[in-house]
Amino acid sequence: MTPPRIDLHTHSRASDGTDSPRGVLEAAAAAGLDVVALTDHDTTAGWAEAAEAVAVTGVALVRGTEISTRVRTEGGSISVHLLSYLHAPDDEVLRAECDRTRTDRLSRARRMTDLLAEDFPVTWDDVVAQTGDGATVGRPHLADALVAAGVVGSRDEAFATVLHPGARYYVPHYAPDTVDAVRAVLGAGGVPVMAHPGAGARGRTVSEATIADLAAAGLAGLEVDHRDHDAEARDRLRGLTAELGLLATGSSDYHGTGKLNRIGENTTAPEVLAQIEERGRLDVIRP
Repeated sequence: MTPPRIDLHTHSRASDGTDSPRGVLEAAAAAGLDVVALTDHDTTAGWAEAAEAVAVTGVALVRGTEISTRVRTEGGSISVHLLSYLHAPDDEVLRAECDRTRTDRLSRARRMTDLLAEDFPVTWDDVVAQTGDGATVGRPHLADALVAAGVVGSRDEAFATVLHPGARYYVPHYAPDTVDAVRAVLGAGGVPVMAHPGAGARGRTVSEATIADLAAAGLAGLEVDHRDHDAEARDRLRGLTAELGLLATGSSDYHGTGKLNRIGENTTAPEVLAQIEERGRLDVIRP
């Protein structure tokens, strides 16, 4: 028998993807996936619609969230994205952190739009027009507004230039400490896995010593197979998971047409998903 194909990192219009939550499951079915995780940024808003699509598409659903966090260092801080799988959506601590992050993302987007408007033909209304119903405005939506205005050719170009953390238009946003976030995920019954830990093109990455500290705090795994990791990074991270006793996952980080990432381009082993489900408070929703 062919082993099930599992993609544990996707986004819908509930955050910064271009597909509806149902559309993500439809895309997964079209790509021949058996299981997909919906992991929108700092929200569970897409879970209900995605769950309704399971029976229709035949694709099982792992409910998750990608949480924005920061590791504080002597040189400032490093952004860390933490994937939380199968946690209780009504947990007060985790929900409060996600709510605070989304609120600050909104005010940060307004500040960045004001800065961009000084040099480019982009207004707040232009940015809002690129945002899905119920989604929190973020940098991807600013990027889409810049594309629509002809300033850049793609989201990737926007992130590499005017929206890059080193650009004068960039404004940071609130994010909880990564160790605190790991503990909050565990407290909510979730399974915390660090997203794209070796994606150096996105900015500074955390050290192996920091990952070891996070593992000691309860981090369950690392997203090893990801488009932003070259072969050397994948080998290094896979060795680190073995050394620290962590799970190794693989995912697409699919955003619809918002990124070049293709759903199902990296996958997770069935035995790894089984361990995630065993540890999580929620069940995988199956057809």
